[in-house]
Amino acid sequence: MVVWGLGSRFGLRRCLGAARLLHPRFQSRGPRGVEDGDRFALELVTEKGHTFAEELRKIQCLLQDVGSALATPRSSAREAHLKYTTFEAGPILELEQWIDKYTSQLPPLTAFILPSGGKISSALHFCRAVCRRAERRVVPLVQMGETDANVAKFLNRLSDYLFTLARYAAMKEGNQEKIYKKNDPSAESKAL
Repeated sequence: MVVWGLGSRFGLRRCLGAARLLHPRFQSRGPRGVEDGDRFALELVTEKGHTFAEELRKIQCLLQDVGSALATPRSSAREAHLKYTTFEAGPILELEQWIDKYTSQLPPLTAFILPSGGKISSALHFCRAVCRRAERRVVPLVQMGETDANVAKFLNRLSDYLFTLARYAAMKEGNQEKIYKKNDPSAESKAL
């Protein structure tokens, strides 16, 4: 069986138009890494019986709302569609409350940490990285007035939440977080 690239067998690139594939709206909707990573993390979390599994389930639903808001350009959508896909500030405030709840139980950060702390923590760190990438792709749409600023704010707070939750999961499971240590070039040259 042959697998063809976008411009090959079926000419998808021609159908969609290369310019459309590079448009910020199209780029902001894919890859769907945040949702995929979140599903993976949720499976690990559910397996361990963590109390925050329900929060992750709610976030999965909210990510569908984010996708709807991104798929509805403000400049060309009908008013009924815009009303249905408006992203409210409520979920942002809820994320902030969850961040505060977990932060209050964590030791203060004294150094940069690397993605670590066990499988769940590492999966949540991965989700955070993908979420930051999605946020960077959404910002131009907000600047162009094509999507609600609350979408970008939500993604920003979501990445903060995922970072905090990764630290919390590591702590709850008794796993150590790895601390970032700057490479010392002078030590490397001495070792050679």
